[in-house]
Amino acid sequence: MTDASDVTAQARTRLAGVIDPELRRPITELGMLGDVTVTDTDEGTVLRVQIRLTVAGCPLRGTIHDDVAAALDGLDGVARVDVDLTVMTPEQRAALKDQLTAGRPANPFGPETLTRIFAVASGKGGVGKSTVTANLAAGFAARGYSVGLIDADIHGFSIPGLLGVDQAPTRMEGMILPPVAHGIKVISIGMFLDTDQPVAWRGPMLHRALEQFVTDVYWGDLDLLFIDLPPGTGDIAISAAQLLPSAELLVVTTPQHAAAQVAARAGQLSTQTQQPVAGVIENMAAMTLPDGTVLDLFGSGGGQQVSERLTEALETPVSLLGSVPLDPVLRADGDAGEPTMLAHPDSPAATALDQVVTALASRGRGLAGRRLPVSPRD
Repeated sequence: MTDASDVTAQARTRLAGVIDPELRRPITELGMLGDVTVTDTDEGTVLRVQIRLTVAGCPLRGTIHDDVAAALDGLDGVARVDVDLTVMTPEQRAALKDQLTAGRPANPFGPETLTRIFAVASGKGGVGKSTVTANLAAGFAARGYSVGLIDADIHGFSIPGLLGVDQAPTRMEGMILPPVAHGIKVISIGMFLDTDQPVAWRGPMLHRALEQFVTDVYWGDLDLLFIDLPPGTGDIAISAAQLLPSAELLVVTTPQHAAAQVAARAGQLSTQTQQPVAGVIENMAAMTLPDGTVLDLFGSGGGQQVSERLTEALETPVSLLGSVPLDPVLRADGDAGEPTMLAHPDSPAATALDQVVTALASRGRGLAGRRLPVSPRD
């Protein structure tokens, strides 16, 4: 006869390695593991495990079920594993919310945050800013960083499509649990709307939407947070500076000099918001054709021009972090919801974007004046 206590102990040990796909923490730490029972039957020992979902309509219930079953597969002496999915009681959900939010400020990305924040800006639309943002976030996530992404381009949201997200966020006790795509926690107004529904909002509503993305979404502990800003220097850019005072600006432009002039204005917004400019990224740069011919479809030199203008205007060095060539693979992967840095890491565009990730990752994060989450012990 199987030792029930031994099987139960082994099962709990294995389940400690199952990570909730939304909260990104072990299910055993989140109160999701209920009863674990062992029964001897004619067909052998049956292990029954109860898993408490946060909400009844949990969009990833199938993933959780499969992950639990896989973790318990092959357990010694067990003939069958039954995974019983139930739902947390209101009291259990309230306790979980208290656990997740205990000790956290209302705005987790305020002045003392340890999360490095990059606000990706452009002077005008159509320069590939969102594609660059999605790929940089994916590049950092692939390197093992904990990454979040806010699609703050409320009127022209495109991040869900670029990352292949078709899942709605889960709401729990007033909190919003963001979907996770390619290792990135992501939120966008597009996740709350019907397909192709336009957003006709003015300033106060735009500010409130961004505020909710920052304060109502459970982000957990992030190493990096990317903000995909709308083009220009309007309401959202100003709101982002207020809500995310530690953010650094990344300015995206094309090689065209007319576009560079507009992009420089977006970077100079930092003089009003007191945000540093982390650098300039030139997109849609020269591409090399199969016969070796170099095609400058959008001209050349725009990125360097923005770098020089911002260096002069801000009186501090602003470097050109990288020049991403025009690459049909980048466009095709974006349409398919796959970051090129993951789908085609050896492509010219992915190689250039990876160099930008390396440049940003190599820079130290200043902690002067920030309170660390440690306290002295006796």
